[in-house]
Amino acid sequence: MAAVPVEEAIAALSTFSLEDEQPEVQGPAVLVSTERGSTISPIEYSDVSAYRLSLTEDTKALNQLDGKEMASVLYTYRSCVKALPQLPESMKHSQADLYLETYQVLDLEMSRLREIQRWQASAATKLAADMQRFSRPERRINGPTITHLWSMLKLLDVLVQLDHLKNAKASIPNDFSWYKRTFTQVSIQWPDTDSMREELDDLQIFLSTRWAILLNLHVEMFRVNNVEDILQVLIVFAVESLELDFALLFPERHMLLRVLPVLVVMATSSEKDSESLYKRVKINRLINIFKNDPVIPAFPDLHLSPTAILKELSNYFQKFSSQTRLLTLPSPHELPPREAQDYQRHYLIVNHIGAIRAEHDDFAIRFASAMNQLLLLKSTDGADVEWCKEVKGNMYDMVVEGFQLLSRWTARVWEQCAWKFSRPCKDVGPSDSQELSSSYSDYEKVVRYNYSAEERKALVELVSYIKSVGSTMQRSDTLIADALWETIHAEVQDFVQNTLATMLRTTFKKKKDLSRILSDMRTLSADWMANTNKPDSEFQSLQHGGDESRGNFFYPRPVAPTAAQVHCLQFLIYEVVSGGNLRKPGGLFGNSGSEIPVNDLKQLETFFYKLSFFLHILDYSATIATLTDLGFLWFREFYLESSRVIQFPIECSLPWMLVDHVLESQSAGLLESVLMPFDIYNDSAQHALVVLKQRFLYDEIEAEVDHCFDIFVTKLCEAIFTYYKSWSASELLDPSFLFALDNGEKYSIQPMRFTSLLKMTRVKLLGRTIDLRSLIAERMNKVFRENLEFLFDRFESQDLCAIVELEKLIDILKHSHELLSKDLSIDPFSLMLNEMQENISLVSFSSRLASQIWSEMQSDFLPNFILCNTTQRFIRSSKVPLVPVQKPSVPHAKPNFYCGTQDLNSAHQSFARLHSGFFGIPHMISLVKLLGSRSLPWLIRALLDHISNKIATLEPMITGLQETLPKSIGLLPFDGGVTGCMRLVKEQLSWGTKSELKAEVLRGIKEIGSVLYWMGLLDIVLRELDTTHFMQTAPWLGLLPGADGQMLSQNAGESPVVNLFKSATAAIVSNPRCPNPTSFYTMSKQAEAADLLYKANLNTGSVLEYALAFTSAALDKYCSKWSAAPKTGFIDITTSKDFYRIYSGLQIGYLEQSVQLQPNNHDMLGDSVAWGGCTIIYLLGQQLHFELFDFSYQILNVAEVEAASIMQTHKSPHSGQGWDSMLEAMKKARRLNNHVFSMLKARCPLEDKMACAIKQSGAPLPRIKFENTVSAFETLPQKGT
Repeated sequence: MAAVPVEEAIAALSTFSLEDEQPEVQGPAVLVSTERGSTISPIEYSDVSAYRLSLTEDTKALNQLDGKEMASVLYTYRSCVKALPQLPESMKHSQADLYLETYQVLDLEMSRLREIQRWQASAATKLAADMQRFSRPERRINGPTITHLWSMLKLLDVLVQLDHLKNAKASIPNDFSWYKRTFTQVSIQWPDTDSMREELDDLQIFLSTRWAILLNLHVEMFRVNNVEDILQVLIVFAVESLELDFALLFPERHMLLRVLPVLVVMATSSEKDSESLYKRVKINRLINIFKNDPVIPAFPDLHLSPTAILKELSNYFQKFSSQTRLLTLPSPHELPPREAQDYQRHYLIVNHIGAIRAEHDDFAIRFASAMNQLLLLKSTDGADVEWCKEVKGNMYDMVVEGFQLLSRWTARVWEQCAWKFSRPCKDVGPSDSQELSSSYSDYEKVVRYNYSAEERKALVELVSYIKSVGSTMQRSDTLIADALWETIHAEVQDFVQNTLATMLRTTFKKKKDLSRILSDMRTLSADWMANTNKPDSEFQSLQHGGDESRGNFFYPRPVAPTAAQVHCLQFLIYEVVSGGNLRKPGGLFGNSGSEIPVNDLKQLETFFYKLSFFLHILDYSATIATLTDLGFLWFREFYLESSRVIQFPIECSLPWMLVDHVLESQSAGLLESVLMPFDIYNDSAQHALVVLKQRFLYDEIEAEVDHCFDIFVTKLCEAIFTYYKSWSASELLDPSFLFALDNGEKYSIQPMRFTSLLKMTRVKLLGRTIDLRSLIAERMNKVFRENLEFLFDRFESQDLCAIVELEKLIDILKHSHELLSKDLSIDPFSLMLNEMQENISLVSFSSRLASQIWSEMQSDFLPNFILCNTTQRFIRSSKVPLVPVQKPSVPHAKPNFYCGTQDLNSAHQSFARLHSGFFGIPHMISLVKLLGSRSLPWLIRALLDHISNKIATLEPMITGLQETLPKSIGLLPFDGGVTGCMRLVKEQLSWGTKSELKAEVLRGIKEIGSVLYWMGLLDIVLRELDTTHFMQTAPWLGLLPGADGQMLSQNAGESPVVNLFKSATAAIVSNPRCPNPTSFYTMSKQAEAADLLYKANLNTGSVLEYALAFTSAALDKYCSKWSAAPKTGFIDITTSKDFYRIYSGLQIGYLEQSVQLQPNNHDMLGDSVAWGGCTIIYLLGQQLHFELFDFSYQILNVAEVEAASIMQTHKSPHSGQGWDSMLEAMKKARRLNNHVFSMLKARCPLEDKMACAIKQSGAPLPRIKFENTVSAFETLPQKGT
């Protein structure tokens, strides 16, 4: 195989896109690592000796003065005594072994404290020696450098922090006391323990003495009396740096604030001239600094107060105790209320978030614009040099501004936390009672209850700004590195090759010493290789006093100066300005006593400050990591010790409080920032491993993150589900309902920005990558199934009327699924619905819903609901059911399992209540939609079997009623009138002892009638759906409606859909560019199959006709008993006991009973009895017999004759008195019966025997055509006829 050329391989790689659609809604999230990486500064000073400036001794001291690890040991120290076991009385003999084990455990911890003791003594000695070395009178030119001043201040800061931690950690002396006790017990048998006891006593003195480290440092420094000079220099440097904002990043500023009060105390306690300090630094300047910052961040959960330090140290340094102006400054807890309010306005982020937001937006726009310009420059060949310089210089300025913004914002977070720790919340919880308030821990008072909702919102916003800006700058590291180095190179070269050349020719021409220093500056930092002019000619012109003033031109090179070069340049500039005089008045760049002109001094000062920032720019990644590190928001070691607990609950954890606030507030603006607080955990884990170097802290962080992230995913999924459910419910509300409301806006849903979170496939958390999208999808699948389960459980606890509500709620859930599916890949809704209905199997036709509907119809609907024929509705009977219906209790769930919000729930429930009191056409539509074509046939078959079983059950009962009829029942005589006829009917129908049997038969007939009417409603709905389906498919199939309901083809050939696909296939295949014609032929064949399938489904049968045919077949078994053929061949008038005679007797008895129970006569059995009885009569062919010989019909005929005779004789109608209600009920029954018979004639005419035929397999023989009849409702007789 031939090798691919490198150029082609690179070109091929360039075509690959490594970008995805994941939005940037998380911070940089560097991988947690304990190795030295890009976040650790690589700046060293190993090349200083190459420049021959006698700074080797100075830089050696720089590398030795570091003690952050010691502070980490003390901060993370936890008591071992709490974990020590206590022996029971039965094991007291093992006390010596326990002491030995305890000693061995504690000795390891005490060795760390002894190491800290030795280190602080060594550090104090080195620092004091360093100060004394720079305080020698003969030392003029070689230091201290500005970098060295910073190093001394940093070491002093570490010593101050160590002393403060040692004073604050109560667990250390406790453990030591146990250690000393166990040492006393176990050392009895040891020889020569004197040295160990001395070491133990020294450690005890060190741990028990407050401010022991500073006192030791004071002793070491003032062994020689000249350190006042260097102390004053340090104080002047700190004061000027604070006043002029020379501290470029916030850690430097906080460090100056921490060490300044200690420096002031030490300088004032000098034996020589304690007041000389205030001659160089006015005391008002110190007071202003201490008042501007009453609290200083020192540790994550521990703050320092300059005034408190001054007051406490005054007890140990007697000379300082006379400084009443400094000692009378109030501590944070002593501030007057008005001043405290002013400080609170300054410290709280919520008061500045508007300005911060404007700064962020402005910077983001300008940084993106600068990046675009830089990318355009990189893609342009032969760009103008000046334009290149301008674009790269602008990029450099944006990076500097970004660092300053990040520093200012992160400092605000630190300072707000320090202020909160100094001002704990007083009113905790819902009540102000002392007992309740005392039950909360101190940490809860300073964190959990100390941040209001607005303050949490502002803090989340600021954390998001810090992380987003840091992430943006971190991602552009490699793109802008060359531009930054070139700009720094240009700044340095312009200064040393042009500015210094001008100074050498003018200001310093006759000053040999200063000229030599400037020449040294040019020698160690000038890049003559980039210069277009030769340096030799330049030196000659300088030596001969040439007045050529044009600037040198040099090519830009991405070669930045080293840290050592910057270090040396700062040193040399300082030497030029101060002349090595530490007591020089006016500060670092003050002009008093200086011979340097103001303009030159200003140029030197500007470049001096630029040099300081060059180091941060060169250490780009480490600077961003420092400025965006918010891990301190998690640590709580001091409060864990003071509260005497192992760990606080996550409700007290500030990162989780911020996440929880975003989720609970449902703020659309904050939602995309919900992952930003998790970056605090990344920072804290990195800090625990790299800085503190404590594995147990990382384990605690990891455990909390695991727990919090699980809760976060659960809460986020619940919020997502609630939002999409509410959105769906809002869209499905009736528009006319919303239009009629005055406050319809409360049903509208505000848009939420979940889309970006739903695209997150790589969430960085503690070095792991989490696919949040898949977690949400998994949870959503579960929630949708739980919601469906709840809806079915709720329906099973209600009656059949709740089917409309169920359909509405499932529609809302389905629409929610559709909306969510646009942003998230989840399981199909049909699959979930089938799973919850237990309808997955191919051979399963009885779904959970169909089984529940059938069970409900058997147990409640058919026995307890009555039919109102006029309204076409079933309503619940007011009679107490014979068998109480047992239903499970209604399950309760959160609002999001209904419609999302309480308001939307109320709105939809008001619609559901409109359909909760009856069962009619709307319910049938919902039932058909929910069951579908798969489960509906099963339910129909179950109901038809119920009819068959009910007929079989009625057969012996009707036989019993037939046996009690008299042998002969003649026609009712007209001469007896209505009263006589009613008396005669009662005598002939001697069913008094059969009242229970009569009631049972009526209930059976009623259930048969209810099922048949229910089938009629189902038929109406199915025909409507069939019509809709036909209107959609007919144009594609080429069908036209013809006469007598027949379908005619538009053309004798193929249907339009087949022609369309065949012509399209032919056109595409004829194109020679067609790659694969097979798929188009397949599509054409599929169109033909679809044509056959849809045409076969057009001639659908009628459910009602099938039900009537099935009932007719079921009645065939009992036709001989219920419809006996007359022996004479003529109509049997007197001796017939056919079904119509039984029903006639039951009907008149039921009518009489209903009249007696007025006004509740409609609530007895309803109109289903007529539907059941008349259907059986009609299918048995007894309609004419019934209409001729029905008792109520005969009585109505008698009543009409009687009424006519009364009108002719003009007699008072006394004979019909008392029967008006009964006669009216009979008329209504006759009208209803006529209506039923007319409907039956229309749907199942007996003239066509095929109409009600049915095969043995149960399949009907469909009637192809029949004569259409007029509407059944038009045949109803009018009232009074």
